[in-house]
Amino acid sequence: QVQVVESGGGLVQRGGSLRLSCAASGTIFGINSMGWYRQAPGKQRELVAEINSGSNTHYADSVQGRFTIARGNAKNTVYLQMNSLKPEDTAVYYCDQDIEGPTSTGWGPLRYWGQGTQVTVSS
Repeated sequence: QVQVVESGGGLVQRGGSLRLSCAASGTIFGINSMGWYRQAPGKQRELVAEINSGSNTHYADSVQGRFTIARGNAKNTVYLQMNSLKPEDTAVYYCDQDIEGPTSTGWGPLRYWGQGTQVTVSS
């Protein structure tokens, strides 16, 4: 069984910064990719940033140049550095990890989601 946990959310003013962290624990054979999603009130969950095993990254246009995704020293960790925050960044942020590990039928890739961490940016 794999568990993914996010932390680092909070309340900041416009223009402030936050650093989110995410760690996976359990039986893990490998990490295929990691990503951060967010869901604002009344909106669909959207991709914010992602990074694959080759360290290729992709960012949503709305956060390009302000957010940075990076792998941690531990292979099962990922961070999201958020700078120049805007009120429209307010959302629950979720960590997603595509993990190679045991499954009900043997082993293979599965996506695991954290419980979410609240980010609120005041104007």
